[in-house]
Amino acid sequence: MAKKASAASKGQRREESLSREQIIQAAIALLDESGEEGLTFRALSERLATGSGAIYWHVANKSDLMTAACDELIGKAMREASLAGTPQENICLLGLLMFDAIDAHPWVGSALMYAPHQSPMLHIVERIGQQLKAMGVPRAKHWLSASTLLNYILGVGGRNAANGQHARAHGLNRTDALDAIATAWTQLDPEEYSFVRSLATQLRSHDDRKDFAAGIGLILKGISPN
Repeated sequence: MAKKASAASKGQRREESLSREQIIQAAIALLDESGEEGLTFRALSERLATGSGAIYWHVANKSDLMTAACDELIGKAMREASLAGTPQENICLLGLLMFDAIDAHPWVGSALMYAPHQSPMLHIVERIGQQLKAMGVPRAKHWLSASTLLNYILGVGGRNAANGQHARAHGLNRTDALDAIATAWTQLDPEEYSFVRSLATQLRSHDDRKDFAAGIGLILKGISPN
């Protein structure tokens, strides 16, 4: 009996010696390297040189782990963001923080969409919502205003990250790729695609991050406090 108790105590000490923070950081590294499909408890156990039981001691399942990893990146950024400008400037800053986070960690976008009721998403909505209130947006427009901004931020941020992943996977150079597309646009039928042809020059030199911020500005101009 004493030997069994001793073995159990050793197992508990081993589980407790592995912190939740260590598990989350290892999970983030795996997600960055291999995406959501690459995050398995077997791969995580190998990365941490431990058994799966030690991981389950801290996280219930993969969904819990994804939420914790997302919260580490997004929740912390939202909570610690220095919002010293106007409400409009602050919303743009929050949007850019999300844009950069999703660009650096493409799996974040889908993780947020899969768990809209979890803390990472709630951090974003709350911070944006507080700025909308500071703008004087009436309560009746809170849902539409917040959801429009959120859909834009996650949608454009996710598409930008997906484009980046595609380019890296196929060894594409952004400048060359844009130049090829722009050249193809200039060769379209001038009567049927007059507007698209006119965008070719801007396509070659546009900045995705600046365009993203400008898009938030356009949305905010349409959000009237009256």
